[in-house]
Amino acid sequence: MPIPYLSNITVFKHRITSSTLILVLGFCAPVMALANAAEYRGGRPDNNTSRWGIGIGAISQQQGITGIDRNTVVIPFLSYESQYVRWFGPSIDIKLPSVIIDKAQQIKFSLTGRYDFGGYDDDDIDDTPILQGMDEREGGFGIGAKAQWQNPWLDVYAQWMSDVSGDRDGYYFSLGVDKRWIFDQQIMVSPRIVAVWLDDNYVDFQYGVQSHEATVARSAYTGEATVNIELGVRVAYLFDRSSSVFIDGSITSLGDEIKDSPLVDSATENKLMIAYLYKF
Repeated sequence: MPIPYLSNITVFKHRITSSTLILVLGFCAPVMALANAAEYRGGRPDNNTSRWGIGIGAISQQQGITGIDRNTVVIPFLSYESQYVRWFGPSIDIKLPSVIIDKAQQIKFSLTGRYDFGGYDDDDIDDTPILQGMDEREGGFGIGAKAQWQNPWLDVYAQWMSDVSGDRDGYYFSLGVDKRWIFDQQIMVSPRIVAVWLDDNYVDFQYGVQSHEATVARSAYTGEATVNIELGVRVAYLFDRSSSVFIDGSITSLGDEIKDSPLVDSATENKLMIAYLYKF
């Protein structure tokens, strides 16, 4: 399936926002669940098994920053999942004991750590007039915790992440729901809605303008906490117990505190991802 604006493809470019990273990492669990459904037809999967995986994905994203080009990145990744650990690209989850409510419901808990590629680098600054003269915003490493309530109606999940690298000294909290349908144990369709609360430091890092960066066309701006709302849908197809391909599209409504930034001229951001995963 073609990816828009392939002429702008960049490999491992810095401009990957936290919401995009969540999207990439969020693919792992649904596709693993679909693979398990096919691998263990007629019975429950063995949670003690562990598997490695390798894949490649392309993400096409349009940010809300004035004049910034649509960006497409190609990301190869490794994955590993066992009873206690899930590793997917730049993210690692340590699984904690689950709470079993009944045969159809449980709440899963985990600790997580991941590298956040948010911000913008020198290439972005050179290519985007509104950013010229701004300081580079580097990525950082975050740690946090998440919980997921699995039930027959909707999956509800919450996650809290905080920067520990000192580059942005911010944190965010996300709360989302999705509904997963699996057809013939090969096709998965999963729409979702997610609210992401970003604290003032996080918003200021990405969209703020410091006093020494201010110009006539770009006034100083201090970011404040806000909430983004994302609507999306992912579709996955399982060729066999090892190979799968999936696609995800979403649009994010930016909070007022982001739209008020002199760097921003759009009320929304959008992204599209397609990826292939092979499990050994």
